[in-house]
Amino acid sequence: MQNKRTLDDWLNWQETLMEETIVLGLDRVQIVYDLLFPSGVPYAVITVAGTNGKGSTVSFIDSIYHESKYKVGRSTSPHLLKYNERFAIDGKEVTDELIIKAFELIETKREGVTLTYFEFSTLAALIIFAEASVDLAILEVGLGGRLDSVNVVDSDVSIITNIAIDHTDYLGDTREAIGREKAGVMRTAKPCICGDQDPPQSLLSYAKEINAPLTLISKSYKNEIGLEGAHQKLNAAVAVKAIENLRNKFPVTNNMIIQGVKKAKIKARFEKIKIGDKIVILDVAHNPAAVKSLVETLSENPVETVAIFSALVDKNIVDMIELASGSIKHWYLVPIKAERSIEPKALKEKFVNSGPTTVCLNMRSAIEQSLKLEGVNRVVIFGSFYTIAAASKIIKKI
Repeated sequence: MQNKRTLDDWLNWQETLMEETIVLGLDRVQIVYDLLFPSGVPYAVITVAGTNGKGSTVSFIDSIYHESKYKVGRSTSPHLLKYNERFAIDGKEVTDELIIKAFELIETKREGVTLTYFEFSTLAALIIFAEASVDLAILEVGLGGRLDSVNVVDSDVSIITNIAIDHTDYLGDTREAIGREKAGVMRTAKPCICGDQDPPQSLLSYAKEINAPLTLISKSYKNEIGLEGAHQKLNAAVAVKAIENLRNKFPVTNNMIIQGVKKAKIKARFEKIKIGDKIVILDVAHNPAAVKSLVETLSENPVETVAIFSALVDKNIVDMIELASGSIKHWYLVPIKAERSIEPKALKEKFVNSGPTTVCLNMRSAIEQSLKLEGVNRVVIFGSFYTIAAASKIIKKI
C-alpha cells in the first residue's frame, strides 16, 4: 500500500484481501492484536453483544459517560453513510487521517497475516482509542461473540442485550446455539449484564462454567429516555447496570445517568423526520425480533402508515412481513444494492396475504410516491441497513 492513499483506497483494497465477506475466527486477528498490544489495550473496555439493541445500548452508555469527565471511545458497525461513523471519541467521529494512520500501523505489524475488512476495522478502533488515550472504550460486537474479532479484547464488563434467531448460517439456527456464541464474550470473574428476558440455558451454563458473574435485567429503566419504544427502556436499564459495575473505577453520579439516558440519540432506530405533512421513520429492523419491537413502537401512536421495505435474501422475510402487515396500509418494495439483496419480483411473491404492494424502480420513486399519498400520516422505512442508507441519502436532499 502507498502511504498517501485515500481512505476509500484502503477500504477498497481491504475488500479484495479475502473472497468471503464474513470469516469468523480469532486465530489471524489474535496474532496481529498481540503484536500491536502485547500487554493488552491501555484502557477499560465494555463489550456489547446481542442480536438486537447493541447500537442503542452503546449509545446510552456513551451518552452517560459524555456527562462525566472521562474520555470515551465508541466503536460500532456497520456504518450507514460514512465509514468514519464506526469510530467516535467523546461523541465525535474521527477523521480519515486518524483511520488511515491506524491502517498503516496494522499494515506494518501484520507480517503477511490476512485480515478481513471487519478485522481491520476492529484493530483500527483499538489503535485510534489508544492513540487518543481514552479512559474507556465501548466496543460493539459485529456478529455473534465467541469468534467475532472484537472478542480478542478482554473486557472489564460484557453485555449481551438479547438473543434471537439471525445470521443462522454462521451462528446456528436455535437460540441455544446462538446463545452459546454470544456467551463467548464473557470473561472469568468479570461481570456480564444480560437483557434477554428468557436467556437460553447455554448462556447460563457458560457463565457458571467460567465463573462469570451474570446479572439478568428484567425491569425497564423508569426515567425519561432519549430513544422511543418500550424495548429501549430495557436497553437503558442494561446500560445503566453496566456503568454501575464500573463505578469503583469510573464513578458517575445519578444525575449523570439520568441526563445521559435522556440525551441519548442514535441514527435509524425509530428515527423520526418530518417531511411536509408526514412523519418518516427510519429503522434498521432486519429480523423478526427487531420488527416486533418496531411494530410495538408504531402501535403506541396508531395512525395511517405505509412502508418502504427491502431486505437481504437470507433473512426471515416472511415472518417480518407477517409481524408488520397489521400496521401497514400499503407496501412499497424497492431494490437495494447489496451482495445478498433480494430481487423485487421475488420479494413481492412473499406478500401474497399481506395487503397491497407496489414494486418501485428505486428508493427515490418509493419515497416520492409515499409522500404524495393523501390521508397517510406516516411512512416507515425498514428492512436492512442498506435500505436505510439508500433512503437517508435521498431524504437528506428533500
